[in-house]
Amino acid sequence: MKNRTKTIIITLLVIIVGSAAFVCWWFYGREVPLPDGLLQANGRIEGDHYIVAGKASGRIMKLGAREGDYVKQGQVMAQLDDAQVSAGVTQAKAGVGISKARFSAAQTKLEILKKTVPLKIDTSKADVSHAGAQLVAAKAGAGQAGRDAARMKTLLKEGAVEKHRSEEADLEWTAKGSALITAREVLKQSQKRLAETELGWTRIKAMEEEVKGYKARVVQAEAAFTKARSLLDDLTIHAPATGVVTTRIVNTGEVVAAGSPMFDIVDLDRLYLKVYIPEKVIGKVRLGLPAHIYTDAFPDKPFPAKIRYIASQAEFTPKEVQTPDERVKLVYAVRLYLDSNPKHCLTPGLPADAVIRWKEEIPWTKPLR
Repeated sequence: MKNRTKTIIITLLVIIVGSAAFVCWWFYGREVPLPDGLLQANGRIEGDHYIVAGKASGRIMKLGAREGDYVKQGQVMAQLDDAQVSAGVTQAKAGVGISKARFSAAQTKLEILKKTVPLKIDTSKADVSHAGAQLVAAKAGAGQAGRDAARMKTLLKEGAVEKHRSEEADLEWTAKGSALITAREVLKQSQKRLAETELGWTRIKAMEEEVKGYKARVVQAEAAFTKARSLLDDLTIHAPATGVVTTRIVNTGEVVAAGSPMFDIVDLDRLYLKVYIPEKVIGKVRLGLPAHIYTDAFPDKPFPAKIRYIASQAEFTPKEVQTPDERVKLVYAVRLYLDSNPKHCLTPGLPADAVIRWKEEIPWTKPLR
């Protein structure tokens, strides 16, 4: 009788404990699935990476950033040895100055020629015209003197004039003849000077070509200076984007080759959660769908995000993400880009859960834990 009573008591206790455990599981331990319209996924937060590299080779003289530093776009991150290139810049700059000085001198000379040559030509033409008029007058005077001398000789033979009058007429004819010869020589010299001054147009053309040559040299010198300056600028390494330095590959004093990576920067304002959506539900996912991202560090604070990328091909679930039973399933990689990262509290590498809403009327809920 006692054993029977004991058995009943034990049975009742087992039933009570089992009932209590079932009630606790029902209200506290049972996972309530997300409502239809919400989809849960998990993964790790990642970011857009920027590899910092130089266009030129050289020895690193100074580093301006290290791991964990927050850098802004354009900030100097490293300085390579620039002594040799700086000397080249100085030389190229001097070449620009010399070329410009020669160009300026030639241009000034051309301007003077353009002003003086026309004036000299006009003067020479006036001299030729004047000499021509004098020659005409000299010819007329010599002709008249010749005729007067002949008439006086005739009158002398006839006794109509005295001998000295005839001699005076002969002297006048001789003088007029000399004046005619002089006038011809003056005209010849004037014409020669005109021909010489008219060659000034040829000198102007030649000087114009010379000025063009000096101008071309200025352009070449400026191009050489610009190239040297660009090479000098390439020795200063700037941050291509704003973000945090996650990896520093080089140290001060090292010699790096052109294109060698020096730093890895992650843009904390362009973070995204990379998740894997099973093939059977990928049809519910589309670009632009909203999502809430939760992290262990901020379990009660949802971070709004949107789907910006959906892989076009399925792949097997990565081993580091799912359990062995899940690895054989086909999934699609999806990126959920955060709308913002307040105070940069989220960093790459953090595990996170996401709730994707593909039905607008469904209210948001936290992900299942």
